[in-house]
Amino acid sequence: MSTKKKGLGRGLSALFGDEKPKDKPQEIKQTNTVLIGDLSRNPYQPRQNFSEEKLAELASSIKKNGIIQPIAVRPKKTEVGKYEIVAGERRWIAAQRAGLHEIPVTILDLSDVESLEVAIVENIQRDDLNPIEEARGYKRLNEEFKYDHESISKLMSKSRSHISNTLRLLSLPTDVIAMLEEGSLTSGQARPLIGISNASSIAEEIVAKNYSARKVEYLTRNKKGNIKDKQIDANILKAQERIEKILGLKVNILNRKSNSGKIVIEYKDLEQFELISDLLTKR
Repeated sequence: MSTKKKGLGRGLSALFGDEKPKDKPQEIKQTNTVLIGDLSRNPYQPRQNFSEEKLAELASSIKKNGIIQPIAVRPKKTEVGKYEIVAGERRWIAAQRAGLHEIPVTILDLSDVESLEVAIVENIQRDDLNPIEEARGYKRLNEEFKYDHESISKLMSKSRSHISNTLRLLSLPTDVIAMLEEGSLTSGQARPLIGISNASSIAEEIVAKNYSARKVEYLTRNKKGNIKDKQIDANILKAQERIEKILGLKVNILNRKSNSGKIVIEYKDLEQFELISDLLTKR
């Protein structure tokens, strides 16, 4: 099977109804109702954590209205009449809590890689994955199914830099990864800590003092060391943010202990360069 895919993979085409019947007549079978105990979770499901509060809300809704959208499943290879969930595991768990005995499903004929594709995309499109679950999903596509970063980028409709930066989060210390999983640290706050020897202690201070991602970038830009070694100058930071707001461009103020330094204004294209040039040469 080729892993160099463009656009939706075959599994996604089947799930969303984009695949022509003449290509594979049995790709999507009719929606059936099966016993809830005949379903099992997807081993390729990247999502590991479910909000108890949201599960309770969904269970309450299902108890009142039933399951409106069938769960996507595929037949289990080892057990006849049993099915593996492809997309909709949260609905399956909530249905059990709601006391349902049967559940509507759409049965798909998917390979392992197609099942992983659907599971990742379905969760990411609903913003249900935390950054580490997302990164581990990409890692499985890369290591188990030989997708390169460009292929993952096309499959997920995300930039290649996003894929690479997300994967790099897995190189952080275990305790920092745990902070990302529990939501006390964002990927924007954690990314500047990659490659820093004392990332754990810095992460704890970021959480304790609620530093913004922008402030963490400012603190770690030039020095891979302890956050306390580079004191925050609130006035410099405010000035930097004020100039950024006026220009609409990213600005870095690098201030030394002697109060000498430099102001760096970043531009992305010729139009932005000309804007800066006009502002600096205007008399």
